[in-house]
Amino acid sequence: MEKLLVFGHKSPDTDSIASSIAMAFLQTKLGNVAEPRRLGNISKETEYALNHFKIGAPELLSSVTENDNIVLVDHNEADQSVENIEKAHIYMVVDHHRISNFQTADPLYYYAEPVGCTCTILYKLFEQNNIAIPVDVAGLMLSAIISDTLLFKSPTCTDLDRTTAEKLAKISNTDINSYGLAMLKAGTDLSSFSEEELVNLDAKVVTIADKIKAKISQVNTADIDEVMTRKAKLEEAMNKDVESLGLDLDLLLITDIINSNSQAIVLGSHANLVEKSYSVKLENNTAFLKGIVSRKKQVIPVLTSNAE
Repeated sequence: MEKLLVFGHKSPDTDSIASSIAMAFLQTKLGNVAEPRRLGNISKETEYALNHFKIGAPELLSSVTENDNIVLVDHNEADQSVENIEKAHIYMVVDHHRISNFQTADPLYYYAEPVGCTCTILYKLFEQNNIAIPVDVAGLMLSAIISDTLLFKSPTCTDLDRTTAEKLAKISNTDINSYGLAMLKAGTDLSSFSEEELVNLDAKVVTIADKIKAKISQVNTADIDEVMTRKAKLEEAMNKDVESLGLDLDLLLITDIINSNSQAIVLGSHANLVEKSYSVKLENNTAFLKGIVSRKKQVIPVLTSNAE
């Protein structure tokens, strides 16, 4: 087989990067030529994990052609993927999100499970193929599970995520709690990012109920009030995206990783959908969402069910 390019979604998080690296390694061990790629800048959280386990960041990929064979990890929606994805041949998908607006011209391998992290699924694929996971890759996969589950506090976390994390921690000789807290805290240092960068650090454009084009972004912090001091400039950046991307809804979740709550900044013609979905009243485009930390489980499906 010709070379496989393996990559996650735009505005990559730790799972997107870790699963790209892990899948590329797995495919190489299976006899294919595979290389990981990324579709955006590395976050500070991911940078911390890469540096800790001494792994280089994947090369940046901006577009693909009809000659490219690709593997998608941690996503399947075209809006979240590489430019010209419709031209490439999709060999495989490994994901833990909803399936939306996805079709291919040819049959493919598709692995999806409702777990908290793509790397949890990848661990099973390593086991099924009887391939040992190197110490550094295991550490990075553990980092992804910690990130996506907010150290097992997220409602997306499953028992399989927990047991897989324990196995990866043993392989990589990592203390889950001490390392996990240090990694998550590293990701909360937002001081060096511009407002434009903040609203795109971890952002996904989705179509809600087949009619509402929404961008849902999330930043993690240990101090919501500190981030909210930048509210005016954050709204300026969001308004630019509303106009340039033609958004009906732009929602920024500022998530407190310590207390597991989020402050929302909401813009767009369908901002009232957030009010309806969470029984809150927006004041100056903001609302406090108690207990809301998961975009995948507590935001997209909730907005979808209330938009129908």
